[in-house]
Amino acid sequence: MSCANCSQSIADAVEGLDGVSEANINYATDEGSVAYDPETVSLGRIFAAIEDSGYTPVTESVSIAITDMSCANCSETVQESLERTPGVVSADVNFATDEAQVTYNPAEASLADCYAAIEDAGYSPVREDGADGDGGEESSEDRRDAARNAEIRKQRRLTLFGAALAAPMLFFLVEKLLLGGGILPDRVFGIEFGWVEFLLATPVQLVLGWPFYRNSYNALVKNRTANMDVLIALGSSTAYLYSVVVLLDFLASEGLYFDTAALILVFITLGNYLEARSKGQAGAALRSLLEMEADTATLVDADGSEREVPVEEVAVGDRMKVRPGEQIPTDGVVVDGQSAVDESMVTGESVPVEKADGDEVVGSTINENGVLVVEATKVGKDTALQQIVQTVKEAQSRQPEIQNLADRISAYFVPAVILNAVLWAAVWFLFPEALAGFVRALPLWGLVGGGPAALSVFEFAVVVFASAVLIACPCALGLATPAATMVGTTIGAQHGVLFKGGDILERAKDVDTVVFDKTGTLTKGEMRLTDVVAVGPEDRAAADGGEPAADGGQTVARDRVDEDEVLRLAASAERDSEHPLARAIVEGAEERGLELGDAEAFENVPGQGVRATVDGDEVLVGNRTLLQDAGIDSSPADEVMERLESEGKTAMLVARRPAGSDAGELLGVVADADTVKESATDAVAQLQDRGTDVMMITGDNERTARAVAEQVGIDPENVRAGVLPEDKADAVEAIQAEDRKAMMVGDGVNDAPALAVAHVGCAIGSGTDVAIEAADVTLMRDDPLDVVKAIRISEGTLAKIEQNLFWALGYNTAMIPLASLGLLQPVLAAGAMAFSSVSVLANSLLFREYTPDEDYRLLNRWR
Repeated sequence: MSCANCSQSIADAVEGLDGVSEANINYATDEGSVAYDPETVSLGRIFAAIEDSGYTPVTESVSIAITDMSCANCSETVQESLERTPGVVSADVNFATDEAQVTYNPAEASLADCYAAIEDAGYSPVREDGADGDGGEESSEDRRDAARNAEIRKQRRLTLFGAALAAPMLFFLVEKLLLGGGILPDRVFGIEFGWVEFLLATPVQLVLGWPFYRNSYNALVKNRTANMDVLIALGSSTAYLYSVVVLLDFLASEGLYFDTAALILVFITLGNYLEARSKGQAGAALRSLLEMEADTATLVDADGSEREVPVEEVAVGDRMKVRPGEQIPTDGVVVDGQSAVDESMVTGESVPVEKADGDEVVGSTINENGVLVVEATKVGKDTALQQIVQTVKEAQSRQPEIQNLADRISAYFVPAVILNAVLWAAVWFLFPEALAGFVRALPLWGLVGGGPAALSVFEFAVVVFASAVLIACPCALGLATPAATMVGTTIGAQHGVLFKGGDILERAKDVDTVVFDKTGTLTKGEMRLTDVVAVGPEDRAAADGGEPAADGGQTVARDRVDEDEVLRLAASAERDSEHPLARAIVEGAEERGLELGDAEAFENVPGQGVRATVDGDEVLVGNRTLLQDAGIDSSPADEVMERLESEGKTAMLVARRPAGSDAGELLGVVADADTVKESATDAVAQLQDRGTDVMMITGDNERTARAVAEQVGIDPENVRAGVLPEDKADAVEAIQAEDRKAMMVGDGVNDAPALAVAHVGCAIGSGTDVAIEAADVTLMRDDPLDVVKAIRISEGTLAKIEQNLFWALGYNTAMIPLASLGLLQPVLAAGAMAFSSVSVLANSLLFREYTPDEDYRLLNRWR
């Protein structure tokens, strides 16, 4: 905020929200207080209103690993608990990655408050260093890996323990179901055989069942919701307690289901173990990036001495020596030496990149052959590698819109399943013969245990209830989207394509028009001087159809200046400009050994050129509009300008107005050219083959723009030329107004507004920080082909999500009716339930083999 008006603007914006009763913004303290109804408006919307008014509320974002989550309902519960915490602006909890991405107001909340909210919901956060006062030595990633591995080991121990006790019972179940019974004795050492089953099943129920009972209590009592653990606890407890009641002769029945109760828990725990392993494998690629970070750095002191220090001790400005084969410790700039650097881990580009003085290098990349001295520019969490990992993690926490479908289903799924199970158990109990007759008439396999005719009616109703409860698995639904998103964003990172969110990953596939900026995107952005043409009095006379104009007219005719003088004056005027075109002119003059004059009264005219005073005269370098506004006729150079522009060159007029004169003279033309990137033509062709329209926006004139467009294969009709920087966003909006979904690809500060308004903004990684910040997708390389890769990864990820949702929804659609109709054993239902989650994760893990060099197909891996 720069004045009191700023604070009033913010107050007006916030008070305009429904639910806000008062907003006081204090310019002097840079703080504000807002009174609002949390039932009507969220803190997130208040912060968004501040941002929409053009100001930045202070927030902090943190990623918190969470253990004990067993389904999508658990992640929803944790997210709601975090969002209810005072000071938390937003929270996204991802069941597939077992992480929460939390943004909070540091003046009102802290990391400890976030931990407390997670614990209040009944789950366990993995605490960061110092957050709980222990000041441990482990890094955040070490703790997360330790927690993940501990969970895998715990599930494996439980599975082995349960399997050891349940193995005999599996034989009992097979004997009963397939062999018709009668093989096992009624008593063992004088003890009823049922008590042997009880002794085997009870430890399983207590040890393996305890986590499900505890989580069910937290869900039902603390959070007033039902999750998958409730279904498992209900199903296994029903089978176990029913058997105990029968064993104690409190119920007249011969059916014992201790084997079913134990095997249910063993199968579910085995599924949890496989699921935990699969989650670890899905995130392994991202963790491997972090593991590739350098451990030490060789610092070069001012006196030339060298010392090796841990990379954590490197500070910005330190100079580091990097020998062949060593990793570059942090991001920096080369101050001495020359070498090739392997940047494949960051950009996906396998060919090493030559580096010399002044070139930027990325931390953790590998120096191939020469010795480099690098000055550190970014350290710690600011390095490119750490930023990539953080971007991918944030992307994984921002889910695609398609996830809303799964979330809506999961929210009502468990209660609906329990009601369905109760309903069908009651129907079977009340109308056993009618329902059994109906089911037997169906072309399906037989009723479990022969149905209510072979079992008691109550016993069969219990079997139906347990099966119907156990078969429904919201886990598969909850994993379908985040598991595929996690793999998709990681594939992108491995190939130099960073998506800012799962929602962006989903959106990119719908792009039907790609709009390229020209300079630095389709071209290399490395301008060089190509032509200098002097325009003499005879050219002006020919253009006028007669003699040159006399002094005092609109154009002053002097002796013809040679090309070197035209270039010297143009370069002298452009010396203070930072524009690439200007630098090319200055460098061209220096290469010719011309002595440049000092420029005074320098003025940059946006979109037109520059004017400056050189040797006492005003010199103008720019386009036709610049000269026209100065009253100087540019028509004598029309033929030269057209020729140069048709060759794809950027031609600029050079004119001079003598001191004390109102008239000026045209001196000549200078031209720069930019080289088209080698892959630009291929990228355009591949996009067009996909049916995507390709357009180009540039500030260059029409003729130059069309020449470049023809070189890369863009239809000249799809070129928007002469677009001023401030009008690029309007041009993109005009394109989208034609019912198009456009991806804008750019690299400069002037592209940022256009990137922000596009359906998907895509920034070239070598571009400015402003452009990258405004974009939805960042390409780490300067390769236009990566635009095609981004769209392919998007399409492949969404195809994988749809496959996962098909399996998850198809499984439940098919299995719930079977269980409700009494056609499914509870133990088989439990096994199928566990398999459904593992199958969704396995399907997502198969996607890791995909490379975006071609369109994704289901059978790509075997082609």
